[in-house]
Amino acid sequence: MDLTIENILLIGSLLLFVSIVASKTSHRFGVPILVLFLTIGMLAGTDGILGIEFNDPKATQFVGVIALNFILFSGGLDTDWKSVKPILRQGIILSTLGVILTAVTLGLFVFAVTDFTIYESLLLGSIVSSTDVAAVFSILRSKSLALKHNLRPTLELESGSNDPMAYVLTIVFLTLVINQDQSFASVIPLFFRQMIFGGIAGFVFGFASKHFINRINLQIDGLYPVLVIALMFITFSATDFIGGNGFLAIYICALYLGNHDFIQKKSTLKIFDGFAWLMQIVLFLTLGLLVNPSDVLPLVGIGLMVALFLILVARPVSVFLCLAPFKMRTNRKAYIAWVGLRGAVPIVFATYPLLAGIDKAHMIFNIVFFISVTSVLIQGTTLSPIAEWLKVGMPEEEKQFSDTEKLLLDLPKTHLQEIKVSAQDAFVDRKIVDLAFPTSSFIVMIERGGSFIRPGGSTRIREGDVLSILSDDKAESDLVMKHLHNFKV
Repeated sequence: MDLTIENILLIGSLLLFVSIVASKTSHRFGVPILVLFLTIGMLAGTDGILGIEFNDPKATQFVGVIALNFILFSGGLDTDWKSVKPILRQGIILSTLGVILTAVTLGLFVFAVTDFTIYESLLLGSIVSSTDVAAVFSILRSKSLALKHNLRPTLELESGSNDPMAYVLTIVFLTLVINQDQSFASVIPLFFRQMIFGGIAGFVFGFASKHFINRINLQIDGLYPVLVIALMFITFSATDFIGGNGFLAIYICALYLGNHDFIQKKSTLKIFDGFAWLMQIVLFLTLGLLVNPSDVLPLVGIGLMVALFLILVARPVSVFLCLAPFKMRTNRKAYIAWVGLRGAVPIVFATYPLLAGIDKAHMIFNIVFFISVTSVLIQGTTLSPIAEWLKVGMPEEEKQFSDTEKLLLDLPKTHLQEIKVSAQDAFVDRKIVDLAFPTSSFIVMIERGGSFIRPGGSTRIREGDVLSILSDDKAESDLVMKHLHNFKV
């Protein structure tokens, strides 16, 4: 078959279609969706049924970076600050020190059992040191796991924020592998510059993005999500340009945006949720096409040994050491240690040694691929039974929804009230998005001069308006009244 634009679109759309249809049956057999996407990609690849020739690590890395932008940004938007605030310290320690401990522990093991140099071993350990945001988010949410004691926000915060640390470690040790005469001390400034610049840039772009979105006053509602996508890529690329960690910046930027009101927030959240799933499918299909099973099979022995050491030793050691200062029961720590899924992110990071052309790049890539698949198959399929065994799961009917989940689920409201705006009200001539009252309540209609207006975030409140406000219950309605009464510009 000649590779024309039409054929590429046909094959691509068919692979996407098959992946979506196959995901529908994955729950019945207990197979993680992400493994299906990878399998479909491999079946279409060089060693598969379609025999599509694809050997372009640079294109794969490009797709991976774009996909990670959407996945991390969507994860940040979905992270509810109220739920992560109580476990913020644990999450940050796991996503920083935990990643370093995992990388070093696994790296020393690889050095001991292979002929890798110490820096090559630590490079491999760094590539697989973070839990995968796509794997953790998709499996936890697709299985609708209801967990006790803030375990779910801890796991989602860790997986959403630890990729930047793994990326920095990967770049640091790759630099040391390439430049054999360079000392470890020489790359320490690179490490701190990446993390500090990335963190600051994330907050700056998040604050600026929120105010820009709420002030630009676009005439077409559908352009607001497009604007957010543009701001996302600006945040990533500008941060990378100044030497910061772009992945960290976009996660923090999205976390800030997701916990503040901005125009067309609800539609933006839904669109990014869809984009995140699309990017996961595209990313795993691309990685499946790049990998040749015939290259992985000779490394099954060493790959399985490293994967089991990571799952059973390196990850638990890092989790228990990081959480030692906190009062947390052993069963909770054990569950956090078990949900150390590796997925697409390590495979994307493994393309960096390929492009750098180091001696053991292909071996590292294939071992990382095997570790990722093994992790998702072993850990991803056992999250529910392990939660039940460790007594950290809760009945589905007891599950509490976060503010973000309520916004996406369109949960029914039961209390409607009307408020007439007077000249004395402090919120006269303010945009609805600036009112910032509880997310469980919203203005559904405005009566103005005998006509009715369907409000949006950019709609300004005028004197004489009658606001129809829908809330979950009487208590939420009273909270809205109190908020508007105490409103200050």
